[in-house]
Amino acid sequence: MLRIDDLVVRYGAAVALDGVSLHLDAGEMVALVGPNGAGKSTLLNAVSGLVPAASGSVTCEGRIAQVPEGRQMFPDMTVEDNLVLGGWSIRNRDLSEVLDLLPDLVRLRKAKAGRLSGGQQQMVAIGRALMAKPDLLAIDELSLGLAPLVVAELAEHLRFLNRDRGTAILLVEQEVSLAFDLCPRTCVLEAGRVVAAGPSAELAESEAVRRAYFGDLGVAGELRADTEVPA
Repeated sequence: MLRIDDLVVRYGAAVALDGVSLHLDAGEMVALVGPNGAGKSTLLNAVSGLVPAASGSVTCEGRIAQVPEGRQMFPDMTVEDNLVLGGWSIRNRDLSEVLDLLPDLVRLRKAKAGRLSGGQQQMVAIGRALMAKPDLLAIDELSLGLAPLVVAELAEHLRFLNRDRGTAILLVEQEVSLAFDLCPRTCVLEAGRVVAAGPSAELAESEAVRRAYFGDLGVAGELRADTEVPA
């Protein structure tokens, strides 16, 4: 469904992505993890067409919708209006499918989005993206600022969406244990490069990956030598 080949993205003279390649099959769930500044959000934005590639390519065979970092609600608009805006590109105003998937939004339809809790806003952000009927849902920081119980509920919604509706998921997530648990395959980014990729269970057991998340970020060579699996 999604293929990224030798992707380079620059912001002026700064290189944000440096030759990134990965693929995602239809109905697959893949996580992108790595330290702050690794290029994870830039990669999602490049996949969604929000930032241009300096070189390389992004090819997608289906429709992509993104759940942005920080939810980015229209705070003075109702939940219903925020959801409807998500279907603008395909002229979809039918909320029934999204409300069936996220029934907690039914009672919040007329509430102002800016008055919702963080978890409720994240649910609206996911629903808004689903209004575009995506084949691939790109999610930037699912758990950001949310309580563990709220995150667990949102994760179950994503599992259902993937299992029962076949929606592919590309997840950027700082909470590494959540990313490994939710997505069977993971890519680790560091300084704009893929330094490890493969089954999440194998990466979770890698000493190099664990050390990377405890502040030792100078392990790219060891990651490549010990844990890299073709993406």
